[in-house]
Amino acid sequence: MEESTQEHRHAARHRALKGARIVFKGRAATIDCVVRNLSDRGACLNMESPIGIPDSFDLVLDDASVRHCRVTWRKATQIGVEFG
Repeated sequence: MEESTQEHRHAARHRALKGARIVFKGRAATIDCVVRNLSDRGACLNMESPIGIPDSFDLVLDDASVRHCRVTWRKATQIGVEFG
């Protein structure tokens, strides 16, 4: 996992500002978040704190679609994820 802010995206992301939930532990744990930007390959998520968020989880968007995510970077209140 990287701490770098250097750009490594393969697809352009578009500003989103959508509500979503990070879901893990067999759907027993959820954390509310905001999708700040989104592409076909990944997203930037804002939350109160990324502490306790595992390296992979499901992201449930406000339209009820679900994307499996792998964390690629973490900051104070943001994480970058790759879909897959």
